[in-house]
Amino acid sequence: MIRTLFIFLCLTISTLVIGQDSKLANEYYRSGEYEQAAQLYRKIWIQSRYNEYYFDRYIESLLALEQFDLSLKEIKTQLKKNPQDVHLYVLNGKVLERQGKTGQAEKQYAKAIKELPKDGNKIRSLANAFNRLTKYELALKAYKMGEAVLDKSGEFSYQIADIYRRLGDTPEMIHYYLLSMNKNVDQLASMKNYFSRTLAPEDFPLFKEKLFENIQNDPDNINFPELLEWTYIQEKDYKKALRQAKALDLRLEENGSRVYNIATIASNDSEFDTAINAYQYIVDTKGVNSSYYLEARQELLSSKKKKVLKNPEFTQEDLLDLKQEYNSYLDEIGRNKQSAYIVAELANLEAYYLNDLDGAIEQLQNMVNFPGVNKFVRANGKISLADFYLMQGEVWESTLLYSQVDKEFREDFLGEKARYRNAMLSYYNGDFQWAQKQFDVLKASTSKLISNDAIDISVFIMDNLGLDTTDVAIGLYSQAELFTVQNKFDQAFSKLDSLQEAFPDHTLIDDIYYQKAKIYKRQRNYDKAVEMYNKVIENHPEEIRCDNAIFELAELYEIELGNVDKAQELYEKLFIDFSNSVFAIEARKKYRLLRGDNL
Repeated sequence: MIRTLFIFLCLTISTLVIGQDSKLANEYYRSGEYEQAAQLYRKIWIQSRYNEYYFDRYIESLLALEQFDLSLKEIKTQLKKNPQDVHLYVLNGKVLERQGKTGQAEKQYAKAIKELPKDGNKIRSLANAFNRLTKYELALKAYKMGEAVLDKSGEFSYQIADIYRRLGDTPEMIHYYLLSMNKNVDQLASMKNYFSRTLAPEDFPLFKEKLFENIQNDPDNINFPELLEWTYIQEKDYKKALRQAKALDLRLEENGSRVYNIATIASNDSEFDTAINAYQYIVDTKGVNSSYYLEARQELLSSKKKKVLKNPEFTQEDLLDLKQEYNSYLDEIGRNKQSAYIVAELANLEAYYLNDLDGAIEQLQNMVNFPGVNKFVRANGKISLADFYLMQGEVWESTLLYSQVDKEFREDFLGEKARYRNAMLSYYNGDFQWAQKQFDVLKASTSKLISNDAIDISVFIMDNLGLDTTDVAIGLYSQAELFTVQNKFDQAFSKLDSLQEAFPDHTLIDDIYYQKAKIYKRQRNYDKAVEMYNKVIENHPEEIRCDNAIFELAELYEIELGNVDKAQELYEKLFIDFSNSVFAIEARKKYRLLRGDNL
């Protein structure tokens, strides 16, 4: 036991000494003190019982000193002792090449490959030695010869693929990466990450072709159809991705999770037909006992709603059909904590699109009192209910509900959202100084959206209160905004026209055009909305509403009018000409997405 302890202590001390000396040698080498580095690396190499790494570092130090003869002598000595260590031939070739003896160097490299031992680790070591010299073709030869020596086809597929990646040979890279998946069936996730970094959009057709070949040649390997599904998602071909996901779901007897994932991705990318198809599949094939059933039913309704509202030509009949589907679902599931989110969506539909405020308020009054309802769902319901009361002109009810949410979620985004709404109530009521104080506090909001809006309206109040001895002009404008919120568009237009007639030279003129544009957009009168936004941009480029108008007009072109080129042009104008705007970062992001950048 004492002997064992003694040996252990000696080994521990030796390891510590080598570690300290190695650190010092590295410092010498980095600082260009190659003579000291060479001496120390040689000492460590011997102490470490001839570790290959330290010998290589020793030779590197000698080369830095241009001591070529000594380098060759040391390498030849080691080759005599260990002729199986083929990486020494590479080191020998490196020294010869540094002397300009290219022909002799190539003979050494060829000899290294020819003398390959039947040892996987030695083969990898040799190939890595070639890689360090950026001699990728020789590294390829080493790996391919190594597979022949070991009689193991595909043994080094992954490493070969990586070399082809460095050489820029995409077809061979794809071939060998896919080949490596035959040997390593558990590397699907890592390969997806790898392909997402290495494949350009133009590479995917070839990639799919190779996948189809592998699926035919090895139909039992589930990795290849999984990768095909992933490929369709990368190409945003969600319809084909869904077809593949359904096939895999049935083949593997899954619970619908991959289909649900496709549905979510498609819905987020506004591919609502595919999302609806996917959610319907889960509902129909998995049934009520599935863990995804309720979520699929709810998201199915949400996707149908988004599809209807995205269509600029939706009709009243479309909305009523949608309302009927919501009610049918709620009649089946019941109005309770599980369906609270859907009740809130139905209320939103009734209030903003069917002009049934009484129905919407009744829905939410019941929902916020459901036993056990999620507190965040309830809070959002209270905020929406307060919004609807405001639309009815019941300001006291609104401020009471906003204050309740503010109190319960003081340090949360919902609390900030409620405080912002309450500040807007003060603004609508003409209490501008108090409102501005609240907006100044909300500038520090953790929500970028609330912070930006608070900055925007705070600057607006400050500019317009500072211009006049009265607040008549801004008062008329805030009343027009309230009418807009209440969907009283005729009264809003009347108030804005009165303001323009009474104050024809006021700096609020750009704000009047801006507010009219927002109303026209709500009315889906997009031509007039574009006209008003352009009046702000062209006639009032120095005013504070200009960047708002550019951003909102760009979104109008992108989302409602489908004119991607015009939207891209406006986003570019915003982040270049208005680089200090709070919208500049988002505009740059949207511009790059429309351009097709992989963010």
